[in-house]
Amino acid sequence: MRKIKKILSFGVFGIIFYSIIVIILYFFQENILFQPEELSDDYTFQFDHTFEEFFLETKEGVCLNALHFTNENPKGVMLYFHGNRGSLRRWGEIVLFFAKKQYDVIVMDYRGYGKSSGEITEKNLYQDAQLFYEYVLKQYPEDKITVYGRSIGTGIAVKVASENQPYNLILETPYYNIKDIVESWLPHFPTNALLRYKIPSGSFIQNVTCPVTVFHGTEDGVVPYKTGERLFKSIPIKNKKMITIHGGSHNDLIKFKRYLTAIDTVLKND
Repeated sequence: MRKIKKILSFGVFGIIFYSIIVIILYFFQENILFQPEELSDDYTFQFDHTFEEFFLETKEGVCLNALHFTNENPKGVMLYFHGNRGSLRRWGEIVLFFAKKQYDVIVMDYRGYGKSSGEITEKNLYQDAQLFYEYVLKQYPEDKITVYGRSIGTGIAVKVASENQPYNLILETPYYNIKDIVESWLPHFPTNALLRYKIPSGSFIQNVTCPVTVFHGTEDGVVPYKTGERLFKSIPIKNKKMITIHGGSHNDLIKFKRYLTAIDTVLKND
């Protein structure tokens, strides 16, 4: 009898735990997927490179904050879509790596990040990204545009590249879709029914015609290597490369010689 009670207790506990995870995943998925840092309107950016801060306004009147790093004789321009944490305070420092390689860089904050107003939806992410691509097109020829996505930003970058003709697409720690990522964290949960964000990079990339380079670390505990590999294998064009960083995790690829050598080669081809 005691054994039956124990089994029933464990069963009830398991059902409660499962239900709690389902509720959290459904109602708080924005908080899990997007972790913005808000900045005051009077926050002053400071970087060791020439740059300007600017805003673009959407059709609905939402103001999106961005940084534009410039060089005297740029090799090209990079439109950079950043990861899910922080704000331009952090990502501005990260893209300096590319600005110091003589690339102009434009990086935006998504809605609700930094000084950007508005609320994130999947549709808004795509529309806002296209707004910035069109802004870049007004200043640079399209054959000088490299679209770069990192982590959550890779899906947005793929979407933009699928609807335009940039010179190059670079993806750092990408995924096939959001479902792949969540299932790696929470196997055996009904992710199809629960997820409001799909970001189907694997579908978008079927329409990308420019060269594609994928960087992924084998020890990535956030976006598993296997989902980046799945995305890479789905790319229909021949002009594609996957750079595997053995031992690399989610945020440290820049520390590996393999990444540094490969990114120089990719950008040199620009």
